[in-house]
Amino acid sequence: MNKLLMVATVPETIRGFLLPIASYFRNQGWCVDAIACEISKSPECLQGFDHVWDVNWSRNPLDPRNLLLAPRKIQEIVQQRQYDIVHVHTPVAAFITRYALKNLRQHGKPLVIYTAHGFHFYSGGKPFKNTVFLGLEKLAGSWTDYLVVINDEDEKAANQHRLISPEYLQFMPGIGVDLNYYSRDTISKTAVEQVRQELGLTPTTPLFLSVGELIPRKHPQDVLRAFALLEGKEASLAFAGHGPLMTQMQKLASQLGVQNQVHFLGMRRDIPTLMCAATTTVLASEQEGLPRCVMESMAMQTPVIGTAIRGTQDLLAGGCGLLVKVGDIEGLAAAMTWVLDNPRAVKVITQRAHERIADYDLSQILQQHETLYAKAMPYRALISTSKS
Repeated sequence: MNKLLMVATVPETIRGFLLPIASYFRNQGWCVDAIACEISKSPECLQGFDHVWDVNWSRNPLDPRNLLLAPRKIQEIVQQRQYDIVHVHTPVAAFITRYALKNLRQHGKPLVIYTAHGFHFYSGGKPFKNTVFLGLEKLAGSWTDYLVVINDEDEKAANQHRLISPEYLQFMPGIGVDLNYYSRDTISKTAVEQVRQELGLTPTTPLFLSVGELIPRKHPQDVLRAFALLEGKEASLAFAGHGPLMTQMQKLASQLGVQNQVHFLGMRRDIPTLMCAATTTVLASEQEGLPRCVMESMAMQTPVIGTAIRGTQDLLAGGCGLLVKVGDIEGLAAAMTWVLDNPRAVKVITQRAHERIADYDLSQILQQHETLYAKAMPYRALISTSKS
């Protein structure tokens, strides 16, 4: 039986992105386990994997637990379970896991694959931070069998900086979006009406929707400030997600005088319905890998306004959405206004985006994972034989 270990820093990543991949390979007869901080508290992860393992680490790269405690725990788990493949996701977990396994790999197992959900160095990032994270990725590249990138900028950077030999660099269009789940055909009119009633909207009130954590890199305050510039426009704005900026955002809404038009929904399980109810989704991030909420909105045939950054640019290229510069609040407001004033043109953009998202269908991503694993495992077997 083939054994696969999936690793991420927090269970939210595994629950939100990786469960379909785990399910696919378990159905193929694989044993699939997972590691994350406090993953044993997630019912979905407990059900979705054969075994789960808690590792005491943090998304904060400077947390001393990351290198003092976590590596030994990972080594113990991997040696006990004898995985064929360890597939790591998210920067902190990926670096620590590769560091922990760098010596074990020399004996033929496990194969270590890293999917970069957006390198921590990127165009427009602070020079010192870029230098540090680029150096770390170069170091960890020597502990990696295959590197998977999910956007054009990261693929170019991986080649330019020789993070790994080109033959072991793999491009995949993200981690996939389930086009059967994210489909307007699955959402009833009643469900949409209930959401709009919950928000106190009339059937014709435009709704702007922002999906994601309320954290600094996503610039939710820019969306709020842009919305406040829509003078004379009857519209509402909803934020689906939680985060440390929640209280600050609520105060800002009051300061801008739009508190009665803005809804802070917290974590939601009905994102497809919210997107159906929305006029447009808006993402103002300064850094993304390949934003899932943009992919979901494209699949739901809801137009997208995003910032001109890696990942988002890839998705919205060719007129599949509206792009503005990071931090351009007036540009965001202008894009919002344009969407409200040009419904026919918006339909063209939306249709184009819906056609494009077919390239990111989950079924294709699952097949690409299967192809990668099949290609990689004979390579490790060969290495193991040659070293014995």
